[in-house]
Amino acid sequence: MLIQRGGLKVVAGLGISGVAAVNFLHDQGYRVAVTDSRATPPGYDQIPAEVQTSFGQFDQELLLSAEEIIISPGLDPKLPEIQTAMAQGIPVVSEIQILRRATDKPIVAITGSNAKSTVTTLIGLMAADAGKKVAVGGNLGRPALDLTKDDPELYILELSSFQLETTSNLNAEVAVVLNMSEDHLDRHGDMLGYHTAKHRIFQGVKQVVYNRDDALTRPLVPDTTPMQSFGLNAPDINQFGILKETDGTIWLARGRERLLKSSDMYIQGTHNIANALACLALGEAIGLPMDSMLNTLKSFKGLEHRCEFVKEVAGVRYYNDSKGTNIGATLAALEGLGAAIQPHGGQVAIILGGQGKGQDFKALRQALSQYAKLAVLIGEDAALIEAAVQGTTTLLHADSLQQAVQLCQQHTQPQDVVLLSPACASFDMFSGYPERGRQFVTYVNELGQE
Repeated sequence: MLIQRGGLKVVAGLGISGVAAVNFLHDQGYRVAVTDSRATPPGYDQIPAEVQTSFGQFDQELLLSAEEIIISPGLDPKLPEIQTAMAQGIPVVSEIQILRRATDKPIVAITGSNAKSTVTTLIGLMAADAGKKVAVGGNLGRPALDLTKDDPELYILELSSFQLETTSNLNAEVAVVLNMSEDHLDRHGDMLGYHTAKHRIFQGVKQVVYNRDDALTRPLVPDTTPMQSFGLNAPDINQFGILKETDGTIWLARGRERLLKSSDMYIQGTHNIANALACLALGEAIGLPMDSMLNTLKSFKGLEHRCEFVKEVAGVRYYNDSKGTNIGATLAALEGLGAAIQPHGGQVAIILGGQGKGQDFKALRQALSQYAKLAVLIGEDAALIEAAVQGTTTLLHADSLQQAVQLCQQHTQPQDVVLLSPACASFDMFSGYPERGRQFVTYVNELGQE
């Protein structure tokens, strides 16, 4: 698509991606304006002085004078001001659309309800370790249009349903929807609307990766489109999956070929095995050497605060999942790690608690019964959690996170795992989940110095 440099580009919504869009378009020589409902939107001081601004409300007149509107992902296209402009035939696009137009370099596109950031980061490392000049970002880390400054040979983008909603014909080299569960229904209306937004990632795609264990991830694409699957079962020839030995050893595999023992990875748990398999499938699609990818997998310690391996002390592994601020995230970590260590006689000591946000903690009962030898409860809703999970496992209370770590150490033995995955917000005791996670890491590191 040829871009008319004369027409006015209006960025709706500032913030990180809005700032990147304004600066990119300005640098490309377009006439640019920006409007935001906030009187002093974040990033207003990071845009060129000659860019026209209209803050405090969405400027309908400005939007109607646009040749094209670039909408920030946090803004709902159903806003009346945006709908009025669309009714006049003014195109509304995402910053991802602008990137696609601006580059002919291949894009690896990743979305899903969970694990997007882990998979995006890991495949980015695999590509870099294999010698590719790669730029990683999008919904994670740096905004997409900032990445153009790197002049990469390959873009790896984490994309949200909000970004995909206003992106057409991404023509990605390879795309994946990792998994689908209910999310953002307030924005998309229902599961069909959410699914439709996510699956826009496949428009014009050259190769597809999908999750065999989740039928909602498989797209309707032409029969000629190469498709590769991953799943937590024995794979057919040329697919990615797992092979189990009689002694409980789990191998990541491609067809019948055993590639890597799951126990050789720092990132543990069945959910992380699925993430690793997704990365191997994506990497194969862009021609990364298998040996190089497996080496990256062996050294990857996970994202900070997301089931991040901290260290091993006296045969016990400690994991920081402070970002587990809801029951769904904690279940994924507890079940994933629990299922991985159970065949070797290991159990999980889990630290739970904080601000419960009105959740029903009974949802944790089965996983605690099955995998936990101990739950240490902290924070303002400890009593509420205790009432909900009574009788599932040993329950102890701690007055501080440091005391909780010490109690876990006292009650664990080699092959066990200590997991901070509170299923709660942290604001009763900490400034946020990052501070909670950092303090956990500090206390774990102190254990090894005694």
